[in-house]
Order: sequence, then C-alpha cells, then structure tokens
Amino acid sequence: MARVESIVLLNTGHGKGKSSAAFGVMARGWARGWRVGVVQFVKGGKWKTGERKLADHLDIEWHTLGDGFTWESTDLDETAAKGRHAWAVAAEKLASGDYDLLILDEVTYAVKYGWVAVDEVVDGVRGRSPKTNVVITGRDAAPELIELADTATEMRKLKHAYDEGIGAKKGIEY
Repeated sequence: MARVESIVLLNTGHGKGKSSAAFGVMARGWARGWRVGVVQFVKGGKWKTGERKLADHLDIEWHTLGDGFTWESTDLDETAAKGRHAWAVAAEKLASGDYDLLILDEVTYAVKYGWVAVDEVVDGVRGRSPKTNVVITGRDAAPELIELADTATEMRKLKHAYDEGIGAKKGIEY
C-alpha cells in the first residue's frame, strides 16, 4: 500500500454530517499532535457551535469568515466579498506549511455561487504544502473538486427531523 505525505478528503451531498465528519478528523488530528486549522466559508460569527467551543478549548486555529447562509443575506455583494476573503485566507494557509490539517468548511458554496473560480480552489489545494492534509465540505461539490479528492464521500438524506417540524438541537446540529 502506498504512503503519501498528505491527502484530500471531500464530504458532499444533501445529507447531514459533512462538517461533523470533518470535525471528527479535526479531533483525531489534534490527538496525534497535528497543527490544525479551520476556515469556514458560510457560517457567520453569530453561530456559537459546539465544535467551535471544542476547537477553542483545544487551541485549534479557527476562522469563521462568512456572514451566514445566503438566503439570510441582506447584501449578497458583501456575502460574496466575504467568501473571496475566506478563500484568500485559506489559500495562504494551504501554502504556508504551518498545518498538518486544514478544514475548508463549506468551500463548495464559494465555488457554486461563483465567488471563487473552481480552478483557483483546485490549484490552491494541489499546490498546498506537501504535508498539509485537507478536508473539503459542502453540498454540490464541483466535479473538479471530486476529481481532486483522494477520498470523496456523498452524504445522502434518508430522513431528517427538520422535515417533521423538529428544529436544530444544541449538541446535535450545532
């Protein structure tokens, strides 16, 4: 079996668990002594999530650079600018050599909405520091991102509590 310095994981699809799986890798990497970073492309600072509390407790670098979900945006130009800025931060971190693991949470939306060209993301991930593992999350991953990934997983919804009128639960969804 071949050993490589780093790999790219992609979690996509319309089912739950894309980011949660990534944060499981975050915890595993931290437990192995890795330098871990997270760049969130959509969620805004008002989100007080359990995974962020864990990252703060573990001294994991975390950047929440979005302004919330696009359907909640009052200024889509500002939302797009924040997405482009998040990519600039992520690209610098990918190239830096300072990380064993970078999680690009919901970066697929930055591509889908045209905030960042897919080729720019592919080039940034391909050109990353050789030891930096990457986890990409978000729905509707571009085919180029799927091709780029060493492991690509599609989460598919079979059933969701929200469809039955049950709201997000602290400790489960956030």
